[in-house]
Amino acid sequence: MSAERFEKKETIDLRKRYIGPSCKIFFSHDPIKIVRAKGQYMYDEKGQRYLDCINNVAHGKHTRTGIYTQRAQQMELLNTNSRFLHDNLVLYAQRLQATLPDKLAVCYFVNSGSEANDLALRLARQYTGHRDIITLENAYHGHVSSLIDISPYKFHQLSDTEQNQFVHVASSPDVYRGKHRADHPDPATAYADEVKDIINKAHKKGGKIAAFIAESLQSCGGQVIPPVGYFQQVAQYLPRTSTHLLMGNVNLISVVIFPLCVAYLWPQFGGNPVSCAIGLAVLDVIEKEDLQGNALRVGQYLTSLLEKQKEKHLLIGDIRGRGLFVGVELVRDRLKLTPATAEAQEVIYRLKEQYILLSADGPHRNVLKFKPPMCFTTEDAELVVEKIDVILTGISFPPPLCGLCTTRKGQSV
Repeated sequence: MSAERFEKKETIDLRKRYIGPSCKIFFSHDPIKIVRAKGQYMYDEKGQRYLDCINNVAHGKHTRTGIYTQRAQQMELLNTNSRFLHDNLVLYAQRLQATLPDKLAVCYFVNSGSEANDLALRLARQYTGHRDIITLENAYHGHVSSLIDISPYKFHQLSDTEQNQFVHVASSPDVYRGKHRADHPDPATAYADEVKDIINKAHKKGGKIAAFIAESLQSCGGQVIPPVGYFQQVAQYLPRTSTHLLMGNVNLISVVIFPLCVAYLWPQFGGNPVSCAIGLAVLDVIEKEDLQGNALRVGQYLTSLLEKQKEKHLLIGDIRGRGLFVGVELVRDRLKLTPATAEAQEVIYRLKEQYILLSADGPHRNVLKFKPPMCFTTEDAELVVEKIDVILTGISFPPPLCGLCTTRKGQSV
């Protein structure tokens, strides 16, 4: 069943009228209207199929009959809040906790990653009695006010916004473009020591650190993979808490998981029967279809294909990733690491013309971001890399820069 009610032009006009302009869309000069999806594919209003390499929100796969069935059955039976007893809440919490260390024992369910991070922030501050937060360059942790304050990816874009005095920004642990690179004898320690220095300086000024917050793999920051051992060393200097964001595939759900001693500090309720039923169904699909194993295998294959392209195309400066979370950084000069921003935009638009959806991000918007659903296949990987090869072969000489090297033909993805 199609979700289309208007012609594409009318949808665009209505969006311009009723939706805030800060809500950006992909391919702004020629946006795609998606009306349905299945597996790793999305379809526009004309029935054209696009291979989705970007939409990690539906991280398992687009649509799933069993998941919808669970949602419908639970909706018909009951939907209420967690102040009443129901089995879905405890079953889901039990399933999630089984994947974690024993110390992380208590679940608080909320609606989104922003809510989860905001709750984690409040709990950390109440538990420690301190206020200062350490975050990383180019980090993004959510869109509510408390999280914009600790998201340099966002607050650096707001020219009239001053950095919160309680927020300390450490270097992104980027071993390709950062201050401590792959040729450093111990980049993990070097970056962790910078966090330690921030803690010491804060203490000298009378501040106390409540928490260190970081994405395990920086996405908006350009698919940055921290060096092995970095987080373990940072954790030695800090109070330790943990948050884990999960997606209910067709339904947003997130959870903050804490040691019992922390969890008693804040009254919280969440985890309605329908969301928990969907979460359980998603876990079932991931386990039964071995989607985590598939992501690992296909991700390794995708990375190997891209590494071969790096040998062929000088524009590819770095390939990095874990599983199906993969970044391809394009540079004009491999020694100077001059960002190939315009070229990255060229690749994205040309892939769109081939009905493949990919995005670019990072501080210079020159990192091609792979974040497809976990059902992505080796054939999908081969197709995307083949198209990228053709496109990069056609970019024999860097096209002229436009403005501040952030746009292609006046448009930004």
